[in-house]
Amino acid sequence: MKLLSLGALALLAAQAAGTAITHKLNGFTLTEHSDPVQRDLLQKYVTWDDKSLFVNGERIMIFSGEVHPWRIPVPSLWFDIFQKIKALGFNCVSFYVDWALLEGKPGEYRADGVFAWEPFFDAASEAGIYLFARPGPYINAEVSGGGFPGWLQRINATLRTTDPEYLEATENYVAHIGAAIAKAQITNGGPIILYQPDNEYSGGCCGETFPDGEYMQYVIDQARKAGVVVPMVSNDAWPGGHNAPGTGPGEVDIYGHDNYPLGFDCTNPSVWPEGNLPTDYRTLHLQNSPNTPYTLVEFQSGAYDPWGGTGWDNCIALVNHEFERVFYKNDFSFGVGILNLYMTYGGSNWGNLGHSGGYSSYDYAAPLSESREINREKYSELKLIGNFAKSSPSYLLATPGNITAGVYTDTAALTVTPLIGKDTGSYFVIRHTDYSSLEHTSYSLRLPTSAGNLTVPQLKGTLSLNGRDSKIHVVDYDVAGTNILYSTAEVFTWKQFGKDKVLVLYGGPDEHHEFAVVSKSNMKVVEGNDTHISSKQIGKTVVVGWDVSSTRRIVQLGDLKVILLDRNSAYNYWAPQLGTKHSVSGYSTKDNVALSIIVKAGYLVRNAYLQGANLHLTADFNTTTPVEVIGAPSKARNLFINGKKASHQVDRNGIWTTEVKYNAPKIKLPKLSALDWKYVDTLPEIQSTYDDSAWPAADQPTKNNFRPIDTPTSLYSSDYGFHAGMLIYRGHFVAKGNETDFFVRTQGGTAFGSSVWLNGTHLGSFKGNTKDNDNNSTYTVPHLQAGKPYVITVLVDNMGMNTNWVIGQEDGKTPRGILAYSLNGHEASDITWKLTGNLGGEDYVDKARGPMNEGGLYAERQGFHQPQPPSRSFRAGSPLKGLSKPGIGFYTTSFDLDIPKGWDVPLYFNFGNSTMPPAYRVQLYVNGYQFGELISNIGPQTSYPVPEGILNHRGTNWVAVSLWALESEGAKLESFEMVNTTPILSGMDEVKASEQPKYKPRKGAY
Repeated sequence: MKLLSLGALALLAAQAAGTAITHKLNGFTLTEHSDPVQRDLLQKYVTWDDKSLFVNGERIMIFSGEVHPWRIPVPSLWFDIFQKIKALGFNCVSFYVDWALLEGKPGEYRADGVFAWEPFFDAASEAGIYLFARPGPYINAEVSGGGFPGWLQRINATLRTTDPEYLEATENYVAHIGAAIAKAQITNGGPIILYQPDNEYSGGCCGETFPDGEYMQYVIDQARKAGVVVPMVSNDAWPGGHNAPGTGPGEVDIYGHDNYPLGFDCTNPSVWPEGNLPTDYRTLHLQNSPNTPYTLVEFQSGAYDPWGGTGWDNCIALVNHEFERVFYKNDFSFGVGILNLYMTYGGSNWGNLGHSGGYSSYDYAAPLSESREINREKYSELKLIGNFAKSSPSYLLATPGNITAGVYTDTAALTVTPLIGKDTGSYFVIRHTDYSSLEHTSYSLRLPTSAGNLTVPQLKGTLSLNGRDSKIHVVDYDVAGTNILYSTAEVFTWKQFGKDKVLVLYGGPDEHHEFAVVSKSNMKVVEGNDTHISSKQIGKTVVVGWDVSSTRRIVQLGDLKVILLDRNSAYNYWAPQLGTKHSVSGYSTKDNVALSIIVKAGYLVRNAYLQGANLHLTADFNTTTPVEVIGAPSKARNLFINGKKASHQVDRNGIWTTEVKYNAPKIKLPKLSALDWKYVDTLPEIQSTYDDSAWPAADQPTKNNFRPIDTPTSLYSSDYGFHAGMLIYRGHFVAKGNETDFFVRTQGGTAFGSSVWLNGTHLGSFKGNTKDNDNNSTYTVPHLQAGKPYVITVLVDNMGMNTNWVIGQEDGKTPRGILAYSLNGHEASDITWKLTGNLGGEDYVDKARGPMNEGGLYAERQGFHQPQPPSRSFRAGSPLKGLSKPGIGFYTTSFDLDIPKGWDVPLYFNFGNSTMPPAYRVQLYVNGYQFGELISNIGPQTSYPVPEGILNHRGTNWVAVSLWALESEGAKLESFEMVNTTPILSGMDEVKASEQPKYKPRKGAY
């Protein structure tokens, strides 16, 4: 039962009566015409108490992974990601929505093609994955503006406050995305069960009211007005209690917070700083929201890496499988009921969607790599934890106790947190007291059980915890009616197959373990060597001691078989629920016992289903792999793998065995250096003869209330509708003949660069670095002829808008472009400016690829980056020969691919980069999609995966690069190659290409 505030009770009473609920805020009136039938349905479908959610009446732990579908613009790949997350044992996916991608122009909401949400919702339903909607308006998420569209810079209002102009700006977006989410709610048969209004509303400054309950209430009411009826969940940036139930206006239904305990410095990945493991979250939860499930809306799964960072390999080492064992099991010790890991699949910051703090890859060191590969130990470790949670519903009924040292073990070097169940199982989470310890520590346990207090092991041997590890020891653990009195080895899963039961336990290398079963049956070894396995009847239990071995052993006690594995072997096991050909068996975990099997298969098992007498497995393979099926349905006679019949044998334990042969195809990729490249100058603007009459004049005053202008008129790009990619300015003046230098202050965000020309003469460049968001540069001006007109051309790389985390700080309004300038001997007003970014600005041309995919380069404005450009009129030229002077060249070519069907082949474009001068910048376009930026003097990214669906694996592809040489020597690519990683023999669905509009002349292009 959940406790409601008086305000919430009044709200529900009004809803029950079918009355309208009206909120007035700063002159705006928002009326929520509540549908009492829908609200009743809500209570039927999604309810909660202090321990967990109930979905369709089932008490369930929500184990979720964060995925942003817009970071992989191929809708037909979303189901692949859902399947891989489902295979982890997870039951939910959380997602942000990037407002900037959907409302590139105020009042024009577009959510179709790669930006459509219905295919994402449908894929989740098909995979049997619940969804947790987090549409903002503000999301942060390391995206440009934190999800705010650039045109918000023009509103004279403080963002994320009750300022009427800001609230009005959000209305169109929230109404549309809220309606789409409402349509896909569980109350309408969809997968969405939770909704988060705004994100990390946790910090304010600068005289703004914070926290402002009225603001959060308005955001909640907007969603309710749009039809959202599922529970509202907050995501506090730390357990500060903001908007928790019972705090008044703006309170949510379920309070949650996030935590990134190891931070984002991947420079020293082996260092776990002292004190970074949370230990007080249970206490804080009881203070903040004792009547809701303990909810971690974002818990660290990986890390983002900034420009100039050390790369993803170091981040993977920082938040690796050991991190998962220690930190996630620590979360379990708090009794976490809703746990979402950020990110589980990161994807790419394609098409300029990222913020200036990060580069093109958003791999995030996640369990699923940017190229959707799962060949990381952290995926496998996470699968063990996820399946344990799925198989252990009594965990949710156990009450967390105090953190102890020397109480449940015989050494203070180990810390144990008990979770004690009343008439249900108990759980004991053990780790090193110094959580970063690398020591090998031996111990024994003192456990309260239904058979009394026991010291374990009861037989010979000692237990051990090796280095950065943590374990969950179970006590009175129910396996289909059989009581496992205790197990020191960890549970992967358990199943009931007819009258038989199977429990899978695993341990680390060289460990000794013990379990006890309430049983009168003797233990016998039915598979494997009985060496280092012993048993003894003690009271009403059979106690079994065993040493971990790389060879599987199976022991039997009556109708229970226990499979004993080492951890590395357990990584190869899967527990798919039996579904249909195209989906799993729904969302529920109740059928975990009755409608699932255990499969040993290696790389990935996606799905399993029974069709008559035929048992089908859908799976992926990266090597020749033995396949075993444990618990095949009694009706099954034949085994099919990826639609092909497999010859199998059945051993004495009823285990089906076969083998899948792996013969990797020869993947023929083009040699990019040998292709027929065509070149066009993509910076004609530096010529004094260039005609910029069609360009917007920079003649407006700014509406940006964050930073007043220091120039006669605004040179902020967003004042003119240009919010992403390269910006170009042309300043016209008449020389006096006494000019000696030109000063300009440019701003583009972290790692930005700029270049300046005067009538085609390169004055200089700012190459960029990892510290400066803006730059002051003074350039020497050659002698100018008095009375003659000149043009200064300034090129600025917009790296993405700042995020807007702190309310009142207005970081999201930090402008891009020219902040100040001076030409000695002249008044500022002597120079008249024009500027451009992407063609049309907010009236962007390419609706398929969205409002941020293009910048202001000539080739982009013309559409030459799209397939089939008019390259016959271009001259021959290769980026590997490059430019001999400063400027920007645009290079395009095409090639065919013929990747065989049935193979998932990750493909990458790799650039050579020694990081030595001269400095240059590169943009990569694949079939019209901008899929990365390389900055040679900053790095670290040089490898750019591009998914199938953007690349045509069986067809023609158009690739283009822009090469910006910033220094006098010019620049060229050191190397440029296309490579693949290990081909995966895959059971995934065939990938459909995303929209790839080809080139056609653009009306009004200049």
